Amino acid sequence: MRFIVFLSFFCCSFATLFAQEKEDFSTLEANLVQLSTQFIKDSLQENRITAATKFDETLQLSLQQKGSFNYPFTGLETVSILYPADSTFRIFTWQVYVDKNDYRYDGIIQMNHPDNQLFSLDDQSADIATYDLEFDVLGPSDWYGAIYFNIQEYPTQEGNKYLLFGFDGYEFFSKRKIVEAFYFDESGQPVFGAPAFAKTADGYEASTKNRLYLEYSAEVAARVNYDPTLEMVILDNLVSMRSPYKGAGNVNIPDGSYIGYQLKNGVWEHVEKVFNLVSEKPPAPRRVFNEKNTQKDIFGKAARGKKRDKKTPLRN
Repeated sequence: MRFIVFLSFFCCSFATLFAQEKEDFSTLEANLVQLSTQFIKDSLQENRITAATKFDETLQLSLQQKGSFNYPFTGLETVSILYPADSTFRIFTWQVYVDKNDYRYDGIIQMNHPDNQLFSLDDQSADIATYDLEFDVLGPSDWYGAIYFNIQEYPTQEGNKYLLFGFDGYEFFSKRKIVEAFYFDESGQPVFGAPAFAKTADGYEASTKNRLYLEYSAEVAARVNYDPTLEMVILDNLVSMRSPYKGAGNVNIPDGSYIGYQLKNGVWEHVEKVFNLVSEKPPAPRRVFNEKNTQKDIFGKAARGKKRDKKTPLRN
């Protein structure tokens, strides 16, 4: 009888503690949601930066709480939270708009350990030269800031590593997407960048890069991601064109073809052309504008003030 009473008391106490813990995380999350909304939507730069700093501090305090790794923080819709397939860690990243040519990023890596080990990521992308970007090996203190949208685990002779796919708002006229190799070294420290991407050419030794990036016009979308069907990293092939906007200079846009990287023996090897289908006939012209509205810019958009012929369907 005493055992039954004790067991009932234990179960009730555990349920009460669990409910209290869940309530505490919900309260912390509500505060984080409020701060994240402010650093995204506030019209004043000073308020956005202050809110982002407070958000970083509050999130770190939240993740230091016992059991925090199991709390999903699904209410943080403006923050990317990614888990690898092995769930050994998760990575939080977010973007702060400073002005039209300045986007800043913050991030935290939380290890799936009882002590909730954290690594704070410090965006130093402004100090990383473009010609070094593909070859630099970086750490949490000199991180190339980005908001990560995908993570792909892959095996190597040294153990599992990961590909991180990220977006960088970069500048007003140009955006960037990156994919970089990521792993933890022997001391358990996170490392961004490893010789993971190889390209061979006739008569030359294979050249390797630690990171790939695409810099493209803000007017277009560029693809950089892992395709699970093809089991390849797929990137848009870009070509340079003169921008129609004053002060923009040349910009890069996709030409409709793709390049790839396929995993072989722990290294992602370059594939020159992913899709080799060639049409025997050129695509038939399709009228989008009527005869009076034929002026378009290089991106296929109507000149300002022109209207689309409503009787003609839009392009897919």
